[in-house]
Amino acid sequence: MNANEHDFLTAKTVQDVSLIFKALADPTRIKILYLLSQEECSVNHIAEVLGMSQSAVSHQLAYLRNLRLVTYRRSGNTFLYTYDDEHVIALLKQAIDHVQHQ
Repeated sequence: MNANEHDFLTAKTVQDVSLIFKALADPTRIKILYLLSQEECSVNHIAEVLGMSQSAVSHQLAYLRNLRLVTYRRSGNTFLYTYDDEHVIALLKQAIDHVQHQ
């Protein structure tokens, strides 16, 4: 196969994929995404379950929201978060399965 027959990724695609893997490289964000893959949660609930401060959880959720990996809806005065990308959750679960398989 010569160079003309290869399929190349755009610089934007490479950058966006890199950002997703960067997000998944953080233990706290892994815990948050895994929790959100199981249930819709408020910041307070995430903080309680993971033993974190609300501000630390909010900071991580903002990071994940900026990458469009989580989304939220308002219920009264509470914001309920959930994952926003099934593909990223599938990647996360595959990595977990890989580690648990060893």
